Amino acid sequence: MKWSEVSVHTTHEATEAVANILHEAGASGVVIEDSEEFDKERVDQFGEIYALDKDDFPNEGVIIKAYLPVTSFINETVENLELEIEGLRQFSLNPGRFTIGITEVDEEDWANSWKQYFHPVKISKRFTIVPTWEEYTPVETDELIIELDPGMAFGTGTHPTTVLCLQALEKYLEPNQTIVDVGTGSGVLAIGAALLGAKHITALDLDEVAVRAAEENVTYNHVDDRITVLKGNLLDSIEEPPDLIIANILADVIMSFSQDAYQLVKPGGLFITSGIIGAKRDEVRNDLIAQGFEILETVLMEDWVVIIARKGCE
Repeated sequence: MKWSEVSVHTTHEATEAVANILHEAGASGVVIEDSEEFDKERVDQFGEIYALDKDDFPNEGVIIKAYLPVTSFINETVENLELEIEGLRQFSLNPGRFTIGITEVDEEDWANSWKQYFHPVKISKRFTIVPTWEEYTPVETDELIIELDPGMAFGTGTHPTTVLCLQALEKYLEPNQTIVDVGTGSGVLAIGAALLGAKHITALDLDEVAVRAAEENVTYNHVDDRITVLKGNLLDSIEEPPDLIIANILADVIMSFSQDAYQLVKPGGLFITSGIIGAKRDEVRNDLIAQGFEILETVLMEDWVVIIARKGCE
């Protein structure tokens, strides 16, 4: 199968908005190449490995790439993208003198070309993310290895929101708990929960590509006896109250089902949310409090936030 790689070169200011426009156009995920990423100062807190090549980044602004199926309507799609991105100016967002490019790629090329940049990386005190195609020997006796092949699900487990969620699970998850992972993507959070001793995890995603990738990764990590991957919309298909709900998705989506999360999770249970940009932190916090949650902790990493909330004991 062939895909159209649609790339938009725009400003930092418009990054999130353009990414959202591409999602709405049918992309299941985006790749962001940021001109500031190469020179960014990083804190080597857990021995993280950063192998970056300056040639992989634009000289200025950001390039946002999305992949859409090749159809006879691709030109119309690009025209609509141009109109929507130009329309951001009326919302006081400046996309700059943006450009849109299209390249046709084979599915195999798309799925494999990025692998040269993905190497083992330690992302917390115990978790290390390891690509399934690389050999890795644990350094610590209690190290937890998540073997991952994101495929087309765009989740290597190293994005700040995923790191924050894994660190929160490491801190708050108790053995034998039941978990619901909303928007599982490549399944990394569900796998992490299983490795930490969760009794059972239901991993949900609306994207069939993500569901397949998560199922494969669950098998790679030999935790398929404790993880059920399902195609599902938020919490609609969940009936049994879990001990913990985790959701690494957009802030607006979190707020759209926060009431359902409060009603579903067990008394004393946790709701761990991320995918929240710093500017949305207070809005999400206030929404969770309004639903009845108690905020236990808010952690910030590179302008991304994880919020850990608890339902009171009834």
